[in-house]
Amino acid sequence: MKLQLIRNATLKFDYAGHTILIDPFLGPKDSLPSFAGHSPNPTVGLPIAIDEILAGVELVIISHLHEDHFDDTAKHRVPKGLPIFCQPGDEEAIRAAGFRDVTPLSGEARWQGLKLTRRDGSHGLGPVVQDMGPVIGFSLEAKGEPSVYWAGDTVYYPAIERTIRETKPGIVVTHSCGAKWNGDLIVMDATQTIAVCDAAKGSVVVATHMEALDHATVSRQQLRAAADAHGIPLTKLAIPADGEVLTLIPPVV
Repeated sequence: MKLQLIRNATLKFDYAGHTILIDPFLGPKDSLPSFAGHSPNPTVGLPIAIDEILAGVELVIISHLHEDHFDDTAKHRVPKGLPIFCQPGDEEAIRAAGFRDVTPLSGEARWQGLKLTRRDGSHGLGPVVQDMGPVIGFSLEAKGEPSVYWAGDTVYYPAIERTIRETKPGIVVTHSCGAKWNGDLIVMDATQTIAVCDAAKGSVVVATHMEALDHATVSRQQLRAAADAHGIPLTKLAIPADGEVLTLIPPVV
C-alpha cells in the first residue's frame, strides 16, 4: 500500500486497488483564522495542486467537521458524487453541502472489497472534549493488504491501546502535533506517540497532522529527536513531510 501525506490530516491512500482521500483540508495558506493567537491557518500551503490531490480518488472519509479536516475549499472542490463515509451525526451537514452519497460509519461497513470499522477517539480529556465535540477513527482492511488503524484527532487513552492490542494493525496513523486548546492537549504529543509505538510492536506508526496549524506544540524534528532518544528507528516511526509518498510494509516481529 502507499500513503501520501498531503497536509495536516489530509491523506491519500492507494489501498487494495482503490484510492481513498481522508479529511480533505484544501484551502490556501492563511485561509482560516488563528487557533492560538500566533498566525492564521494553515501555516503552510498545499504541496501539490488540488487537481493532483483529487486525481483518481474513489472514496472520501471525513472523521469530523472541524475546518482543518473538511474546509470550504474541500466542500467546493471535492466532486459531489463521490461516496463519503463520516461519523454519525455529520451526514446531514455534508449532504447540505451538496454531496449525494454520504454514509455514517456507526459500526462496520463494506465498500468495493474494503472493510471499514469505526473506532473510538477522544479529542482531549476532561471538559475540553465538550468544546472539541465527537470524533472517530477507523480501521481499514482488505485481502492482501496490511490492516490500517487511523486513530484520528485523539489523545492516547485506554481505547487507543485496546484497539491496537485487539486488532494488531499493520499500520497505525497518529496525529502527533501536540495541539492544545486553552492549554489542554487535544491530539497526541511526542510522549503519547512514543507510547503508541511501544503498544504497537508489530506495526509501522506514521505520525501526521504536524507543522500546519498554529496551536501545534510539537515539530517533526522534536518528535524524531524524542523517538531517537527512546530507541525507535525510522523503520518503526515514519514522520512524512507534506507531499511525501510512503510505501508501507509492516515489520516482521
